[in-house]
Formats: sequence, structure tokens, C-alpha cells
Amino acid sequence: MTHYLVRRVGQAIVVVIGIMVLTFIMIHLEPGNAAQATLGVKATASRIAIFNSTNGLNQPLAEQFVTYVDQVMRGNFGTSYSLHQPVSTLIAQRLPRDALLLGLSTTLSLVVALPLGIYQAVRRNGVGDNVFTVAAFILYAMPDFFFALLLIAVFCVQFHLLPPEAPQATTVGGILADPRALVLPVVTLTLVSVAGYSRYMRSSAIDALAQEYILVARSKGLSERLVLLRHVLRNSLLPIITILGLSAPGIVAGAVIAEEVFNYPGMGLLFFQAATSHDYPILLASTLVVGVATVLGSLATDIAYSLLDPRIRYVSA
Repeated sequence: MTHYLVRRVGQAIVVVIGIMVLTFIMIHLEPGNAAQATLGVKATASRIAIFNSTNGLNQPLAEQFVTYVDQVMRGNFGTSYSLHQPVSTLIAQRLPRDALLLGLSTTLSLVVALPLGIYQAVRRNGVGDNVFTVAAFILYAMPDFFFALLLIAVFCVQFHLLPPEAPQATTVGGILADPRALVLPVVTLTLVSVAGYSRYMRSSAIDALAQEYILVARSKGLSERLVLLRHVLRNSLLPIITILGLSAPGIVAGAVIAEEVFNYPGMGLLFFQAATSHDYPILLASTLVVGVATVLGSLATDIAYSLLDPRIRYVSA
């Protein structure tokens, strides 16, 4: 197991380096000009030249990349072109807010999706299973931004039950102090995730229910509730853990849309604003953070596999 983890950490480092290289190249190849996006379309050639010189954009891409790597190694992501603040400070301010939003939505989605998937597996092809299947397909196929706007139209415009804007506080405590404004962003991310997780859980639970150890457990006189909790649930979690560990990019992408629609002051909104203004330091740092989170999620998934299923053993092959 130790040898496996060492090898996986080495692979993770290679992946992170690859993310840095590809992201840097793709961001600098996108149409547009960072100087004009920051200074405005009426900026003079002299102002653009000063901007490029100040931010090192007049250097060859290879030299810019070396500077970027050096900054990352020192924990310095540079300074935002548009906000004129250190990017590391901007991310540090917004990460707790994102952790709150994504933590709440992910936890709620699992709380709903896991029992829902088992229920559908037990009642498969029944009325309830068919209804939830149709609802899951609709939510899964619906674009995040459209679903968010639909919620605003219904609960804010039509019934005036909830505010259309997320909490604007700069601290986690301040955001939690306005729970009504937090409902729609959390519900948007939760229901979209429930649609996917419940389908995986249903399929995995159906496979588990067909195994011989379920028949043995029932023959021992265990109640159906204990069979589902002790045997079906635990052995059905493996695919969910895989999806959860690799879903960081998808969750963050949904957060970018939700934060933009609801004006939630997190990294998603910061990334969207940086993308529209060609703020390279923020784009590079945000993408790197998401990439590292994805790699760590994958590593955590492998460790969780061995803990949930003792039959899984990692060998140094």
C-alpha cells in the first residue's frame, strides 16, 4: 500500500505539471488581448506597451512560463490585472466561501441521492422508480444556468419567497447569517448533482442486490433494513466514491455558473470575471487549484476503496 501511494503521488505531480503547461498554453492562445481587456479598447499603444512590460507579457512565452512556475513554487500567483490585488489573497478570501457552498450542496446531494438510489433499486420498474428516473434525466440534461434562472423565475419573481441574489457577506459567518439567500444557489447545485449520483447508486444497488451474500444475509434472518444498510449500501458506495472523487471539475464548473447567476462571492464568480477580462494570473491560479483538487480527490478515492472493500489490495505491479 505504501509503495502504491508513493507511486500515485509521483503520478499526481506529473499530472499537475501537465495541467500547468496545458492551461498556460491554452489561456495565452485564446482570442483577445489582456492589455486591451484591462485598459479598454481605447487604450493607446504606449499604455498597452507599458502594461505588457509591467506584467511581463512582452517576454517570450517560455520565459513567462518559467516566471509562472517560479511564482507557484514560492506560493505567489502574481497580481490580478483588473483587481490589483495578489491572486493568492483573492483565492484565500474566496476558498472558504466556495467550501461552504460546495460542501453544503455535495453533502445534501449525497444525503438525498444515496437512499433514493437504493429505493429505486428495491422498487425498480415500479411507479416510483419510473417517476424518479424521468425527473433525474430531466435534471441531468437541463443546463445549470437555465435551471438556476428557472428557480429565480418561480421562487423570486412569481411567488416572492426567496431573494434572487446570494448572500453578499465576505465571511462564512456572514453568509450563514442570511440562509434564505443561500437556498437557491445550494438547491441549484444539489439537484443537478442528485440526478447523477442517484442513477449511479441505483445501478450499483441493483448489482449488489443480485449477489449471493445478500441471499445469505436474508437467510440468516436479518431484517430488510439491516440488509440494505449493512450490505447493499456499503457495497454500492464504490462507484459513488469514484464519481465523487473525480467530479471536482464538474462541481466547480456548476459553481461558476451558479455563482454568476446568483452573484455569489466565490471563486466561480472570480473565475468568470477573470475570463471576461483576460486576467491571466487569476485564470492560471484558479485552474491550478481545481486541478490539484481533482488529483487529491482521485487519490482519496483510491484510499477510500481499500477501506470500504477489504478485497481490494493495491500491489506494486
